[in-house]
Formats: sequence, structure tokens, C-alpha cells
Amino acid sequence: MIPAPFQIASQLVRDLTAIATGAVADASGAAAVRPPPALVPTPRDVIAREGTAALYRFAPPAGVTRRGRPVLLVPSLINQWYVLDLRRGASLVAALVEAGLDVFCLDWGAPEDEDRHRTWDDVLGRLDRMVRRTLRTAGATQLGLVGYCMGGTLAAIYGALHPTRVAALVDLAGPIDFAKGGMLRTMVDRRWFDADAIADAGNVSPEQMQSGFTALRPTLELAKAVGAPELMLDRSAHDALRALDAWASDNIAFPAAAYRTYIGELYQDNRLVAGTHRALGRVVSLAAITCPTAVIVADKDTICPPAAATALLDHVATRDTTVLRVPGGHVGAVVGSRAARELYPALATWLEARLAVA
Repeated sequence: MIPAPFQIASQLVRDLTAIATGAVADASGAAAVRPPPALVPTPRDVIAREGTAALYRFAPPAGVTRRGRPVLLVPSLINQWYVLDLRRGASLVAALVEAGLDVFCLDWGAPEDEDRHRTWDDVLGRLDRMVRRTLRTAGATQLGLVGYCMGGTLAAIYGALHPTRVAALVDLAGPIDFAKGGMLRTMVDRRWFDADAIADAGNVSPEQMQSGFTALRPTLELAKAVGAPELMLDRSAHDALRALDAWASDNIAFPAAAYRTYIGELYQDNRLVAGTHRALGRVVSLAAITCPTAVIVADKDTICPPAAATALLDHVATRDTTVLRVPGGHVGAVVGSRAARELYPALATWLEARLAVA
């Protein structure tokens, strides 16, 4: 579906406004070229490696003691994990670590061409092994599972398959009811989109994935270019944009076999909420999720519209449910200034209360 001209013009105005707002707030800021902002600032240890994947455990700052059950962050399979630890002042990881939580993160790694046969079950099997390694390392029997984007979908599926291991579940902008997936759902409609043909050609390249996301916001790159000179006057805003661009340019491929299932069974057939999705030899029933569950949505998210994520709460079997809403889009939900001020402390408080050990 190609956006109508008036939609493109309207989106251009919104994107220009979003970038330009506050751009001259610090007119004294130097416009000279500066080194890029430091990415991935939180110290971490590598706990395990498996193929291209790694499991990290983050070190608490001086004076902070880890307490409670561990938290495992599950990023999207198709983006680099460090959007969750992007830069100082825009790091969900740092906020949780500084709150005293024992934070782990799964880095899926970048698949090679030979990984084209990695299936959806393989992905969930790797997640299961990393969950169990997290529990062994922390000396715990349960953990908090926080999934972002596709990681939220995977976390929900895992929570349904292994409810006794999950003490708290957080879906951060991860689609559950794919019929409510907005423009992205329309783009991959089976009537005109052949996921099998794409998967038959091998891993879906970062360029292919990025072109799809760009189609959802066709004017954003132009808006960034137009707004760049003004951003040079605002050091903080400029550094934020450079860090985000560095991450956005560091894309990874989607393993072909897993892509086939994700698009075909979830986006096109919507089997997860229908109760007919099978994973690791079992039917996935979201009603098996009994732990406290939170869903975090962004009001302008075009990749995972809020209704696609909040649908999770219509299916879980727990009364301890929470919806946290943040302004902005899909990525701004985790790295935006409002996310840092409002979401990080709210999520840390929610997790602390549910992962405390008596």
C-alpha cells in the first residue's frame, strides 16, 4: 500500500517538527564536528556464548547491591541488542542496574549465511537455554522476562511454554495480535506478499528489512536531513540522533527459516491469539501465563501499534496486569527522553516489587 500524497506531506510536517523542536534551545553549543557519543556504556561480563549469540550480565555501579530475582532482557531478533543500552542517559539497562536489579541480556548475534536454516523453534530453544543459564548464574528458580519488539513476542511465547520459570513478564512494544499490526500487517498480507519465496532465497538482508520499515515512514530520512543543520546547535539532541543513527545503521539479517514462520504463522495467519501456534512441539496457549504481566506501548508506534501489544492482556490468566504508555514511536519507547524520565523508573519499580525475594 503506497501512502497518499497528503499522507506523505502530513508526515513530513510532523517529522520536521519533531526534529526541529528544541533544536535551538542551546544556541551556544559548538557546531564543530565532535566524536560520536559513546555507545553501550554499562559494564558487562559475558556469561555464555552459543554460536553467534551471547549472554551478558551487567555490573552494578559502586554502592549498589544486586537484589531479588534476575531480569533477562530479550531484544528483537533482527536488531542489535544495544538499543537497550544505547548511551548514557538513554539506557534501559543502566536504569535497571542502578535500581539494584540483577540484569542479564541476550545478544542474538548476527546470523551468517549458513544460519538460513535456523528455525523459529531453534530461536526459542536458544532462548530457553539462555533463560536456564541465567537462572543457574543467579542462583534463582524464577526470573523476570522483558522482551522488546519481536523479543516481546518471543518472551510471551516462552512465558506460555514455561510459566513456572517466569516470575514477571514485560512485553515492550512486541506484537501479539498481528491482525492489529497496522501498515506492517497490510504490507505482508498473504494476498500480495509471498514470504515463502523470500525465505527460499536465503536470509532476509538488513537492507530488505530496512526498506520495509522505511515504507512505514517514507519521509523520515528526508526530515532528518533537513533538520540536521539546526541539530548541530543543540549538542544533546545532536548526540542523541547520532547514537540512534549508529544503531539503526548496524542492522542484522533475519534467518530465512525463522522468517518464514514469523511472517506466515504470526503476521499472516495470526495463530498466536487464535491458540493454534505451535512451538517446540507444543501448542502455545497464552492463557498458561499466570505471572504478573506488563505491556508497554508507544502512542505513535507504526511497527507495533498499541492494540497489537495490549491484546496480550486479553489472553493471560493473571489479574496482576499493567499497561504503561509512553509518547513517541517504536524506538523512542526505549531511548526517548520521556522514556528515560518516565518509563525507566516506572518499569524498575514494577519489576522490583514483583521480583523481590522474601
